[in-house]
Amino acid sequence: MTSDREVDARGLICPLPVLRARKVLLGMQPGEVLRVLATDPMAAIDLPHFCVEAGHEHLGQAVEDGAQVHLIRRGVPKE
Repeated sequence: MTSDREVDARGLICPLPVLRARKVLLGMQPGEVLRVLATDPMAAIDLPHFCVEAGHEHLGQAVEDGAQVHLIRRGVPKE
């Protein structure tokens, strides 16, 4: 799957990967896909949880070159 934007959060610890993703997602249109690279083990828990809370869709997670790769589809902001 291709992404519209990317956040490189490798080397950052909780909560920075989520905060960086949140900031970029705010500037994206609903339906666009964000690719997040992270090395913090907590990102595997924090990013999917953030997506549920914020109304985004966590499309999945893989490991690539020693980093987690998360794909997030921008949802419609919750009121």
